[in-house]
Amino acid sequence: MEFAQSILVTPFVEMIDAPFFFLEVLVGGLMAGVMYSLVALGFVLIFKASGVFNFAQGVMVLFAALNFVGLMEFGLPIWAAFILTIVIMAALAFAIERAVLRHLVNQEPIILFMATIGLAFFLEGFGETIWGSEIKPLDVGIPDDVWFVGDAMIQQADVFAAVTAGVLVTVLALFFHYTRVGRALRAVADDHQAALSIGIPLNHIWIIVWAVAGFVALVAGIMWGSKLGVQFSLSIIALKALPVLILGGFTSIPGAIVGGLIIGAGEKVAEVYWGSAFGGAIEEWFAYIVALIFLFFRPQGLFGEKIIERV
Repeated sequence: MEFAQSILVTPFVEMIDAPFFFLEVLVGGLMAGVMYSLVALGFVLIFKASGVFNFAQGVMVLFAALNFVGLMEFGLPIWAAFILTIVIMAALAFAIERAVLRHLVNQEPIILFMATIGLAFFLEGFGETIWGSEIKPLDVGIPDDVWFVGDAMIQQADVFAAVTAGVLVTVLALFFHYTRVGRALRAVADDHQAALSIGIPLNHIWIIVWAVAGFVALVAGIMWGSKLGVQFSLSIIALKALPVLILGGFTSIPGAIVGGLIIGAGEKVAEVYWGSAFGGAIEEWFAYIVALIFLFFRPQGLFGEKIIERV
């Protein structure tokens, strides 16, 4: 009886009694969800262009952040390190296409997926060899003060991340829907062979989309690195991006944001108000339970397209 009360009644009473604290928890969760969404965007971009889940995207976040902070340690100003890291990620996209992707055209998606697993291990080891494995603090001037809304505290850094993610989503959505390259990307995702038959240069398209995903990984790496320091645990963020993709849909850019907000807010609220009833640490597994429920009732996600295959 006491357990049922702690699950069903007590949390809602606490929310009503302390509305500003609830607002603080909710906003903090939403901002964390935006950070998840930045990682999920990279997954969506590559999935839209190749139809494969890029297991290496989380490591690309780490690799981009390592290069950025490493170049800053050499004495480069922030703007120069940022531009040079973009060049590095574009060169990485070119190398991936040359060494891996062009040899796997028209192969089964599972083969491409396995290739990205190998790529993830390579990038992690390569980054550690070049820059070392110690935690690197990252300060790019993102404000760390707080704003007060009533008694609720809101971190300015979280708001900055939210605005950055919003701008990225808007630009990418416009890019995919209103440019020739964006339409070509969607055509490639639908059918590699058909895209080739109408003259779409598949190899060039893959370089572009991996370069854009590398840029998104750099932005995500800077945001997470500023908050947690640049460390190898950043690659584990990719595991939290998976439930985000399941909720939003693997092919939807806005879905990556909405899914991230749901996961971020849900796990924070669940941890604070329901954590004690389950012994704590709800935040570690809450996202995966929500994703599992979605798979039962809407496997294509909130914004994904339902695919019906006739056999």
